[in-house]
Amino acid sequence: MSRMACIICFFCIVAVIPSPAQTFTTFDAPGAGTGALQGTFPICINTGGVIAGIYLTAPNVAHGFVRAANGTITEFNAPGAGTGLNQGTFPVSINTAGTIAGMYFDSSNAYHGFVRTANGTITEFDVPGAGGGKHTGTNPLAISTAGAITGQYEIFTDLNHVRHGFLRAANGTITTFNVPAAGKGYTQGTSPSGINKAGVISGTYADSAGADHGFVRAANGKITTFSVAGATGTVGVGIDTAGVIVGGYSDASKQKHALFVAAQGLVRAATGTITPFNVTGAGTGANQGTVPLSINSGGVVAGLYGDTSGVYHGFERATNGTITTFDAPGAAKTGLFPGTFGMSINTAGAIAGMYSDASSVFHGFLRTP
Repeated sequence: MSRMACIICFFCIVAVIPSPAQTFTTFDAPGAGTGALQGTFPICINTGGVIAGIYLTAPNVAHGFVRAANGTITEFNAPGAGTGLNQGTFPVSINTAGTIAGMYFDSSNAYHGFVRTANGTITEFDVPGAGGGKHTGTNPLAISTAGAITGQYEIFTDLNHVRHGFLRAANGTITTFNVPAAGKGYTQGTSPSGINKAGVISGTYADSAGADHGFVRAANGKITTFSVAGATGTVGVGIDTAGVIVGGYSDASKQKHALFVAAQGLVRAATGTITPFNVTGAGTGANQGTVPLSINSGGVVAGLYGDTSGVYHGFERATNGTITTFDAPGAAKTGLFPGTFGMSINTAGAIAGMYSDASSVFHGFLRTP
């Protein structure tokens, strides 16, 4: 399913240091499958250390879980979620109150949004006019501390599957929007992916040529776009409380879409200044490179990188640019998607993610400083 004023036009490779003392806790959702590419997939972590994510069972059905700070795991499903191939419940973001936003695929393979409060109450929702058929619908991607949700939606009658942005306020009111320069061709359009406490949204839009660019939408609705100079694709992913955006880009020799295509990382300050970065050891082939996925309130970035052997590793980038890499105990170096995937970092610097074992089964981890 998914980013000006002054751009620093240089490629910055920072020093990578050995990982300092840290604690890894590994875990599995009780109902997680044990076949290849099944298992437990943590997606997000909040300030209190509560983790949410999915677990997969045969035949590739997704279910939601939430892991409390004490390690207790609660499994759940959206009431309307389907139980067939590639259907189910997909939590994607959790805020400080423990409220989870996500989507679910129904039995017709249309997708819908949901909100799950900390007490387990689930509310389903759709953007007006969204969905109505296979592989279309409402796809939440981030929830703010204030409870606002942003994401993308598609209309079934639009055969081009053009993406549009939405903002759902904490009271349920939905506002839709599009980046003016967004294309209207196949899978083009506007894809928000991050929102901070002030309601500032980060994301990506694809133009009429299919190239990705980043954007930021202010709380008043004003949209500013950005791209790395010379890049063929730029993606905006997460945003912190200060308005700093983390994302990625691909250079002129690569494809138009920036993440997982020999990606390189970027940090965009609220002033618009863009600082590119790359993890030393990251490969330059397809599905390699540096992939930032999360930024916490202090501006520390977490993500993953693929090396030249196609093995994935986690990384953390401090605000001074220093990068620390890590691997979860038991992470495989061969198989299907081998290695460690750093997915989300909280204010305390704890990182949640997953790793694959020698049988290509996935397990969750919590890395604490």
